[in-house]
Amino acid sequence: MENNLFILGPIFIPAIGAVLGLALAKNNRAQRTIALAAAVGAWLCSLVVLYQNWDASQNGEMAVQIYRMGDWLPPYGIVLVADMLGSLFGAMSATVVVGGMLYSMHSIEKSLTLPAFMPLFMIMTVGLGGAFYTGDLFTLFVFVELMVMSSVVLVAVSDNRLGLEAAMKYLLISAMGSLFLLIGIASVYATVGTLNMADIALLLGAGDTPLLTRAAAVMLTAAFLLKSAVFPFHFWQPDFHTTAPTPVGAMLSSVVVKVGVYGIIRVVTLLFIEQSSVIEDILIVLGVIGIFFGSLSAIRTYNAKRMLAYSTFGQIGFILVGIGWGSPLALLGAIVYAVNHAFIKSSLLMLTGVVSSHTKNKEGAFANLHGAGRPLLMVSILYFLGGMALSGVPPMNGFISKLMLVQGGISVENWVSVGLVVGAGALTLYYMTRAWALMFQQPTDSDTAALKAPGEGDRWWGPAFLIAFCVIFGLYATPLIDLAQVTVDQVLCATETCAFSPYIQAVLAGE
Repeated sequence: MENNLFILGPIFIPAIGAVLGLALAKNNRAQRTIALAAAVGAWLCSLVVLYQNWDASQNGEMAVQIYRMGDWLPPYGIVLVADMLGSLFGAMSATVVVGGMLYSMHSIEKSLTLPAFMPLFMIMTVGLGGAFYTGDLFTLFVFVELMVMSSVVLVAVSDNRLGLEAAMKYLLISAMGSLFLLIGIASVYATVGTLNMADIALLLGAGDTPLLTRAAAVMLTAAFLLKSAVFPFHFWQPDFHTTAPTPVGAMLSSVVVKVGVYGIIRVVTLLFIEQSSVIEDILIVLGVIGIFFGSLSAIRTYNAKRMLAYSTFGQIGFILVGIGWGSPLALLGAIVYAVNHAFIKSSLLMLTGVVSSHTKNKEGAFANLHGAGRPLLMVSILYFLGGMALSGVPPMNGFISKLMLVQGGISVENWVSVGLVVGAGALTLYYMTRAWALMFQQPTDSDTAALKAPGEGDRWWGPAFLIAFCVIFGLYATPLIDLAQVTVDQVLCATETCAFSPYIQAVLAGE
């Protein structure tokens, strides 16, 4: 469908919310309400776009929604493209943002009362939505930078005294990622003379490998690996995610890193098909290293939020291994894993924030959380469910993710990496069980920070909203699997009736 207005919703509704938030800078409650309303509006639009694609696929039509900005025909001008991959990741992102805003409504963190906090949170949401929906490489860079700059400021103003230091570290490292991305974009433009992703894919797939193509593939892959905090580009992530305000940290560790995953999928399935086999081999190696590095670091860390930040290394590693295996079944498992992980990780980080908010110093160190969650029965139940989901224990959605990923590895008979992936799951179960027992089952230690009354801290509504999806997609995973299957068929052009990439066909139809 051309010029589908619903594609604009996940980008422009949060932008309008940011403007209104600035206009009401002196009324923090109104800012939070507007931000929540904008997040819900963007979420509903993203669900409509996803449903339209799903419905089109069931009717044998092209499941790609587009909007041509200024009505310019590609490759000229900017086009927003929501194929199954973009719309699925866009809906995932918008869902997590709603959970984050529900948490923010009653958060007691001081940083959330700053006049610029909610507008910046909305700008970060604009960057997320735009990155998943844009069909232009340079516009992708602009949206990623919007997301980065807003998140840097949000972390810098955190209640944590180390927030400013972490933000400065990330700003410097992110500049390197931006340089990689710009060099890659410049190499592509110098080679094919266009920045429209569909046009790039068409021209690069036409014959011989043009000059600078391999350089562009290296630069773009490195940029997306850095954005995903993949080993060895990981060193900025623990400090940045741990010191962030709770709702921001939940976004960073669950959906912001997925922008890099999304970019890598585009690189190997759309832009650089000829170089994809080499990139996939690298992804398998980096993914396996990340799984064990992240899991072992999570076991050894001293802070509950930092544990979950290190865990993100491992979970992204699982996704990269699935992409690297390269088969349709493996990519299916990677996409299901990416969506489920977003719900799980964001909810666990917010639940950790709820527990720490009930201590006097509101810090996430395990020494301060010893028994701190014992009076919070509902939080204990939700954290237990989230921990089991992250560990891949049935009947939670994390079990479905790991099962499908392992099936994908078996389909390519890559037995060494499959064995490593299966073995690493036990490490996740260990550190999540230990954290839950320490916070919710142990008696309050005399050295533990003094606790507040149960009603004086943050509320658990936001994480409960996301844990509900973890339970639903565990007990009834068919809708998500079906959506992911259509996504894989589309990005790999894997159906019998697919003679040419639907993404390219839809974008360049009017050329």
